Parts: sequence; C-alpha cells; structure tokens
Amino acid sequence: MIEIVYCFVWFIPFFSEITYDFFNSTKSEIAVHEGDILLRRGQRSAINCESCLWPKSQDGLVKVPVNISSDFSLTERSWIADFVNRTTETDYVYVERGCWSYFGKIGGRQAVGLMKNGCMDKGAIQHEMNHALGFIHEQARSDRDKFVKIVWEHIMAGNFGKVKSKNLGLPYDYSSVMHYGAYDFSSTPGKPTIVPIPNPSVPIGQREGLSNLDVAKINKLYKCNCCSSVLPKPKGSFSSVNYPSPYPNNSNCLWLIRIRRSKIFLQFEAFDLQTSSDCSSDYIKVYNGNSKNSPVLLDKYCGKGPLPSVVASGSTMLVEFATDETVTATGFRHVHQSRFFHVFPYIPSGY
Repeated sequence: MIEIVYCFVWFIPFFSEITYDFFNSTKSEIAVHEGDILLRRGQRSAINCESCLWPKSQDGLVKVPVNISSDFSLTERSWIADFVNRTTETDYVYVERGCWSYFGKIGGRQAVGLMKNGCMDKGAIQHEMNHALGFIHEQARSDRDKFVKIVWEHIMAGNFGKVKSKNLGLPYDYSSVMHYGAYDFSSTPGKPTIVPIPNPSVPIGQREGLSNLDVAKINKLYKCNCCSSVLPKPKGSFSSVNYPSPYPNNSNCLWLIRIRRSKIFLQFEAFDLQTSSDCSSDYIKVYNGNSKNSPVLLDKYCGKGPLPSVVASGSTMLVEFATDETVTATGFRHVHQSRFFHVFPYIPSGY
C-alpha cells in the first residue's frame, strides 16, 4: 500500500483483463537497468527531465492513475493499494506481475511489476512506484562515492552505475526506500556489495516505507508546497507549525507515524484550532492506517481542548492538519507512544 505523506493522489481503477508482455512486444525499445528499471532506449533520469514528470492538477495535487491486472487476487490487490478509482485518464500506471518499473512518466499505459516473494510488501511497492515518479536508486546518485564504497569484486555484472543527477540539493539518504541493501547482487554469499562510509555499520536497504528524505525529495521534485513527515520511532512528539504561536493560513500537513509491530497511542497535550461549523475551516483528522482512505479514528475536530486520546489498531497512523485562509489559533502538540500508557488529558486553565 502506498503511503500518502505528500501532495499525491494514487488512483485505482477497474481491474483490466488485458495482459501485457513487454519483453516480447517492445523488446527492441526497452532496456532493463539496475535490475528493476525499464528504460526506453536513450531515456535519461526523470530527475533531469521535466517532461518525464507527472502533471500537477489545478488543486495542487499530482494525480497518478493506477490500473491493476486481474491476474492479482482480491487479497493481493488490497496489498497494492486502496485509493479512488481511475476514470478516463490516458496516462496511467498498470500493475502486473514482475518486479520492475519504468522511469518517470512515459505516456499512455506504463507497466509496474509487482509479485509475491520479495516484491509485494509495502516498501517494495513504494520503491517501484517511486521509479515511476522519476527517482533513481539512492546509491546511483552522482555524489554516492562520498557516502558508500562499491565493492566491485563481489558484484554481479552491472547494477551499480552512477547517474548524472541533480540530487535536488538534499542530503544522501542511507535510510531511503530507494537504497540497495548491503548484500544486493552479490556474487559471493555473505560478501557485501555496498558499504557505507565512514561508518560501515549504518543500516541500508530498508523496505518498510518512505524515509523523511524520500518524502522531501518527492515534494521538491514536484514543487509541492506541503508539510509532511514520517515518524518511525516508538516514542516521539510533533506540533503545528510555529506552535505555540499562531499557525499559518492555507496549510495542509500530514504526519505518518510508522513503528514496528506495536499499536500506536496518540495523546493531545494541547489543542486550540479555529472553531467553525462542522470544522470545515481548520481541523485535525486521524486515520487508522497510512493513507487518507484508511478508516477514520478521529474525524474533523476543531475548537479548544481537551481531546480524547487515539489508539490505532496497528503500527501505522496518519494525522492530517488543514487550515483555510482566515483566522488562526495557537495550534496543537501531540505525543505518541508504541505501548500502552495511562492517559491524562490536557485540560486548559479556566475549565
């Protein structure tokens, strides 16, 4: 399932009966690069190609239609995505069996391959979809030699080239969902192919989902003006922009709390948002999962505290904060933990 923590909407349409064999039908036009990237002959990185990016709609969202082959079972389809339907878009992503993706938007129907046993968990799906957005493998960045050592003597042919990339002015990210693991494509069992420097013990190759820098790169590449963060630690806090000073107008922020195994408990320590009918102006909303299509734990809420604590049924929770162009207030501060704790709700003075 794709994590929605940036200004994207992924569409899911009807399930097509059509199958598509790119190896036979377009063999002369396509090259497989670094194990899972399909490149049309002569294509370069979408990070340097404005025409390879998905367009932004008038509402400021980048909407990528997705179609899923009927070869996938209902259960498998639920693993891939859970969003709104595609309608008549001519440029869209078509999910079929495999483990690869085209690089950026190519126009028309473009395949993304997913399958069980290594290419169907959340991080792997996000990895392949990020290729479709126009992102290279992290260790293929032009500046990678400052951060990792490629152990060529342990590597199968290919797979570790560099791209003349812009890098968007953002740091190298060992935690990126786009980074290879230490032993990927090794020709010798137990021998690493890529080693972080100067500290070789830094973990690489995670497939749990987007890192904060992955989110920042997507937002910057697509010029998305939204605040969003991934919170992977079992205990932490976050607050509205400028808190305890008034938050800005016309903002839309998302926080994805993503931990391992345990349930998430979210507590509001302070809360003060503009009051409006049905909380249609400024509001907080909490989802029981990693997208806006997940079940709602706390529907649009505004006004002044206290608020109930919120408990997710699993290890992900999405918090949305939206404001309009009028009155603002001091905002909020949240604390979350991954284990049960006694909740003592915040009660403002004067109550």
